[in-house]
Amino acid sequence: MTDQPLLVVMRPDSSDYQTPFDNTRLCHQLDQLVTAGVLHVELAWAAHPRWPALVEAIRERYPKLRLGAASVSTLPALQEVADLGLGYAMSPLLDPALQSKARTLDCVLVPGVMTPSEIRSAQALGCSLVKLFPASVLGVDYRRQIAVPMGELPFMIAAGGLRCTDLVPWLEAGYNAIALGRTVFVDDALDPGMTPWLTG
Repeated sequence: MTDQPLLVVMRPDSSDYQTPFDNTRLCHQLDQLVTAGVLHVELAWAAHPRWPALVEAIRERYPKLRLGAASVSTLPALQEVADLGLGYAMSPLLDPALQSKARTLDCVLVPGVMTPSEIRSAQALGCSLVKLFPASVLGVDYRRQIAVPMGELPFMIAAGGLRCTDLVPWLEAGYNAIALGRTVFVDDALDPGMTPWLTG
């Protein structure tokens, strides 16, 4: 993510599972993201029988997109992500059992952390990347406040409640990457605030 420290999390709704995929709202929004130059997209995992087919449809339409899974918090979800060969997965929590299974499956699972203790526990489990969640609750100064007493921190992705206007201040505050949700869209059109940041 050093080439583009931005992830966009897409959470499919029931209409996004219809066929053909190119008639869905999700497809329309992904078209805009890819055209704008977004490289990293996470598709939120869902216990839906067509979720694997949706992953395949996205990969077929956007072969260069670096697609991962979001909201992975159970072993069955992690197994499905690994079976589909997705490049990475994000979790809203830190679960040692999930991390152990991810290593067995050779799957990159980024844990969600909130406290210094969780960050240190994630490092002890071998996690070099963590997701600070929910970032908007903790505030942009959180990393600075814990950096001195904690020392070396892992690669930190700020996620949860952030908007396009948060990109610059949060990156300038030392976060390594930012995850945004569907707030990148305004009335189904890509927020104009994204375009200069991606193409500038």
